[in-house]
Amino acid sequence: MSGDLRVIVEADGGSRGNPGPAGYGAVVLDAAGEVLLERYGSLGTTTNNVAEYQGLIAGLRAAAELGAARVDVRMDSKLVVEQMSGRWQIKNPGLRPLAAEAATLVNGFAGVTFDWIPRERNKLADALANRAMDEAAGKPVRDRIEPEVIEPEAKAPPRSWAPPSLEAATRLILVRHGETAFTQQGRYSGRGDVPLTDEGEAQAMAAAGRVAGISRDVAAVVSSPLSRCTRTAELIASEVGGVSVTVMPELIECDFGDWEGLTFGEVRDRWPAEMDRWLGSASVAPPGGESFQAVSKRVRGALATLQSAYPSSVVVVVSHVSPIKLILRDALAAGDAFLHRLFLDAAGVSTMDMWPDGGIAVRSVNETAHLR
Repeated sequence: MSGDLRVIVEADGGSRGNPGPAGYGAVVLDAAGEVLLERYGSLGTTTNNVAEYQGLIAGLRAAAELGAARVDVRMDSKLVVEQMSGRWQIKNPGLRPLAAEAATLVNGFAGVTFDWIPRERNKLADALANRAMDEAAGKPVRDRIEPEVIEPEAKAPPRSWAPPSLEAATRLILVRHGETAFTQQGRYSGRGDVPLTDEGEAQAMAAAGRVAGISRDVAAVVSSPLSRCTRTAELIASEVGGVSVTVMPELIECDFGDWEGLTFGEVRDRWPAEMDRWLGSASVAPPGGESFQAVSKRVRGALATLQSAYPSSVVVVVSHVSPIKLILRDALAAGDAFLHRLFLDAAGVSTMDMWPDGGIAVRSVNETAHLR
């Protein structure tokens, strides 16, 4: 493609329920209106606004794949257009990481414009978003897509230093699994099913005591499918009583591909250029592995599911370093550099609250006093 290529990106997203089953769609067009690329996908349970931002991100990525220098973005979401143009503040904390991701993509082009268009002029992207939702629901793809009403972002409450009410909040207690042999040796431990050591068992029991100290009124204990997490989760469930462990595949660790089982130094010696790229961008995956961007997408879906299923409840999430870091990154509206600056101990405990309006409060990060 030419280095002077200018394209049009039309993007959309929707949620049947807001929050509810959601999907996004995006098309890249040339100046004559011919479709160059299409992108669409389902997002699990989330809101209209999140889906619209995901459509924008997908469209910008597709434009970058074509080598476009300039992009004219057209969306029927007034919210996204005004926020990305810098005219409206992003009051919903849950949208800030998505807006930051989109802004990073924008910075990769020579120029990007944002324009609002009526819904009837955004039929291609709208049809793709609905197709994603239909396919995820196992429904036949519709030839004609009826427009859906997109709810505006909820108006932010007046600012106050008073602690927010916990009445409608979902409290997440995030627990990293106990120590394994790879933890001791500082090795990348992704999809390999490495069990807890004896020390790891003791750490998991100590973490269970700390969780019980935070709350014994636990509605659910959910876990990555790997045994180092399910064992940690079993000990926690036993301590708080009355709940069983539910496995959520989305909470599994990042796939480190060819780096699995190696130390940082070993990887640096064998893949120096790849390591630098990986450290520099959450969109880069280890050779044969998975990017943090991909991990983030599935983890966000898991959190949306938990918030929908357990309103006004306490949920214990037992997972790994990467998923927990990504959850905390989004909760704190931090950048990707956060992922390489935060340390999470084996059996460390973090706590955060999520509200239906998108509000988030991080209560603690990597508590370890229970391990001493």
